[in-house]
Amino acid sequence: MPLFTLVAGARPNFMKIAPLVHAIQKKQAEGADVDFRLVHTGQHYDKNMSGDFFEQLHIPTPHANLGGGGGTQAEQTAAILVAFEQELMAHRPDLVLVVGDVTSTLACSISAKKLQIDVAHVEAGIRSGDLSMPEEINRMVTDSITDHFFTTSEIANSNLRKLGVADEKIHFVGNTMIDTLLAQMPQFRKPAGMPFDQLQAGEYFVMTLHRPANVDQEDSLRELMHAILEGTAGLPIVFPVHPRTAKNLERLGIAAPNLHLISPLGYLEFNHLVQHAKGIITDSGGVTEEASVMNVPCLTLRDSTERAETIHLGTNELVGTDPKNLKPYLDKILRGEWKQYQGIPLWDGKTAERIVDILLKHYS
Repeated sequence: MPLFTLVAGARPNFMKIAPLVHAIQKKQAEGADVDFRLVHTGQHYDKNMSGDFFEQLHIPTPHANLGGGGGTQAEQTAAILVAFEQELMAHRPDLVLVVGDVTSTLACSISAKKLQIDVAHVEAGIRSGDLSMPEEINRMVTDSITDHFFTTSEIANSNLRKLGVADEKIHFVGNTMIDTLLAQMPQFRKPAGMPFDQLQAGEYFVMTLHRPANVDQEDSLRELMHAILEGTAGLPIVFPVHPRTAKNLERLGIAAPNLHLISPLGYLEFNHLVQHAKGIITDSGGVTEEASVMNVPCLTLRDSTERAETIHLGTNELVGTDPKNLKPYLDKILRGEWKQYQGIPLWDGKTAERIVDILLKHYS
């Protein structure tokens, strides 16, 4: 009986791993001879960043939690490498399945390959070309040692072929995060209390910022926030904010009646806000995918993106990091002249089923 170890570490992983767990459980219920272990590396370790997501997405309690959170990138990587090696030696699987591009993705891939265990990478082949992003390094290293490449787009397929990956190892299956989005959409719920009670559908913006270039440099953060406040016509701006960023904003004296700094939200609450927003301002790749499928205008405050399909076929635009670029895009959203979602191939809610079918054919 094949045993697959599924790895989840940081908040973006949970939306990607949930449908894979459910697809395996469905196969088990149908009589398939397969088992899995769910390993939480602990990279995101507080309840807001992981616990709520496990509950809302109906992810079972992990078989192991490696406690790899905290510290620098190197310290996290090292802690997860050591702990995951011990997990694999105690419960050796036929395959380790990693998702996305976080520290856990990189560390667990390396541990597995050093023990001669196959690795499958879900969301393989995406590239931004920006080596200043830790995620880009994680993607490159993981893809260099992967055995099975599960991709979200033809762009990713092309990237892998350019690296010399054989076609039979590349599986264009779609996007598991969209599996979760489509499955959970009927359960989206408006957060309770202020400022949410006063929000009107289509009359507010949602903002997420976390990249150091945007939030850790005072001059850049000041200019960016002023440009956003000036360009959004006084509409409410809901900003789930990291405590460090909140302190930076407070120190800079950045505040406005329509700027609402809130704690991180659960998956169902956050995506309710996205679904009904006038527009999204973000530097997150995953949010651009969700906003596109929900047909919500999206501005990405980065100079590159690894998710070009959200621009070509989705509702995303790459604004760059210069605050002066923002106004024309915001004006277009305010005028209601934004492009519409065109549909991205295989982002249909069935990606996890395709992945599990392929793996069962290979390992049964």
